[in-house]
Amino acid sequence: MDGAQRVDAAQRVAEQLRERGAGGEIRAFPVPMPTAVAAADQLGCAVGAIANSLVFAVDGDPLMVVASGAHRVDTGLVAALLGVGKRKVRRASPEFVAEATGQQVGGVAPVGHPQPLRTLVDVQLKEHEVVWAGGGDTYTMFATDFDELLRLTDGLAAQVGD
Repeated sequence: MDGAQRVDAAQRVAEQLRERGAGGEIRAFPVPMPTAVAAADQLGCAVGAIANSLVFAVDGDPLMVVASGAHRVDTGLVAALLGVGKRKVRRASPEFVAEATGQQVGGVAPVGHPQPLRTLVDVQLKEHEVVWAGGGDTYTMFATDFDELLRLTDGLAAQVGD
């Protein structure tokens, strides 16, 4: 994804956040923050307060899991929640992610996609008053909270990891 596409993705996310009445700050950084640890260090918050927007392929359809940066997604838990076999839930390729979200891996936002994505929101994020999510590229993040994430994504609260 080139610089113009990256900026366009971040602008789409910012526009959708405004349209949907999100109240949190959008922050741009001079360096990329492609991991939860890097973002938490820059923001001065717990890694668990970073909301990673991860895309999985479930029988060829995208599924977004907005997970706390403090743990890994358990695809067995996700498969059971969806009522499918564990092998049906696979981490998506960068190309699949870009097609489904219009954003690059490492900066995927929970919103701003070409089409709404079926979304699970990690209940672990409830532990943090402020949660930081990707803003559409690796340079941008926005502040939110668990309830707002559910509303913005039309997501389902779920236990997705250990």
